[in-house]
Amino acid sequence: MSSAYLPPVCLDASFLVQMVLHGEFVDCAAALWREWHVTNRELIAPSLIYYEINNAVYRYVKQGSLSLADGQLVLENVFSFSITVYQDFELPRNALKIAERFKLPAAYDAHYLALAQRFQADFWTADRRLFNTVQEFLPWVHWLGNTTR
Repeated sequence: MSSAYLPPVCLDASFLVQMVLHGEFVDCAAALWREWHVTNRELIAPSLIYYEINNAVYRYVKQGSLSLADGQLVLENVFSFSITVYQDFELPRNALKIAERFKLPAAYDAHYLALAQRFQADFWTADRRLFNTVQEFLPWVHWLGNTTR
């Protein structure tokens, strides 16, 4: 008996930062992560995710909340996650349109939205501002703060 198809889940850097740097929503993020692995959901992200996580880790190092050695360990942990990463020219083309449509302050977040849209994936973020901007129009966008796991 085959199980029903479950679309992939697209994660942004803010979601992973919650997990690896023990943010406010770490417990919810970890519970979702376990649920997705138990149900064999594919996790996807644009390659941009690694640059954004690196930047977040660097901010923690710069402010003294994390040593450089610990920052390196956090990055290695992130690199070990089973996330299918996409990098192609269609993503920025679509991201530009999405960024303009929603008047986003930058086009970075739009890359995640473009990828989720491509695969009809649920998109999860810890970025409340992004969620609030698009939630009315993109019902597949979820804010980690709304989770009660």
